[in-house]
Amino acid sequence: MTGFLLETRDDAVVTLTMNRPEERNALTEEHQMLEFVDACERIRRDLTVGAVVLTGAGSAFCAGGNLKNMRDKKGFSAGSPSDIREAYRNSIQRIPLALYELDVPTIAAINGPAIGAGLDIACMCDMRIASDRAKFASSFVKLGIAAGDGGAWLLSRVIGQPLAIEMMLTGDTIDAQQAREYGLIGRVVPHGEVLPQAMDLARRIAANPRRAVRLSKRLLRESQAISLAASLEMAAAYQALAHYTSDHDEAVRAFLEKREPIFTGQ
Repeated sequence: MTGFLLETRDDAVVTLTMNRPEERNALTEEHQMLEFVDACERIRRDLTVGAVVLTGAGSAFCAGGNLKNMRDKKGFSAGSPSDIREAYRNSIQRIPLALYELDVPTIAAINGPAIGAGLDIACMCDMRIASDRAKFASSFVKLGIAAGDGGAWLLSRVIGQPLAIEMMLTGDTIDAQQAREYGLIGRVVPHGEVLPQAMDLARRIAANPRRAVRLSKRLLRESQAISLAASLEMAAAYQALAHYTSDHDEAVRAFLEKREPIFTGQ
């Protein structure tokens, strides 16, 4: 069996495709989840990567957890409460720690339903572009469980506490237009345009100096949880690092010389 995540490269843009279309890209086994961790680590270490697009093969983005495993008490539904707790900590909970914390900008190209853990994975990305066929649900309560993969933390930061609690406590499914109104996604596009538009956005991001892009993402993320004074201190330190990059010097020269810059990632 091939891996769950199919990884392709187009210049500075990496595309990760959840590749179990026959299972609607449901998260079934621990090794599938750890592929996210491995991919994020490789990407983090590769300074030639400028942006990441995450999508799903087939008709769904990700249908969440595997219901048959839940029914049969397999996978991370198996064993005692202590076993289940450790299974969550050692498998699916490693995805947000890897994907959300990745320094490289990430774009979710949501080609179809993003349900349960699938919605949470979309929320781990920095930007979300959705097909007009996409649907969204924080459906854990419908199955008699709670969000075990960071959804309670993630969703409220994306759409705010009032709408997040409504989605999580009703488990209702919303369509792409309603998700856009909620602020859950940045744009809704015709179905065939979701991946091309995500790639276009990724290329525009990747065209910028990569170290500055990574520093900017980290500054934005950390500033959500710290004071203005602490954010300013971090910004000063990051600026000091950025000023010593070759790409900064090239950007300034190109601007003054009225030409396109040639960045090297250094």
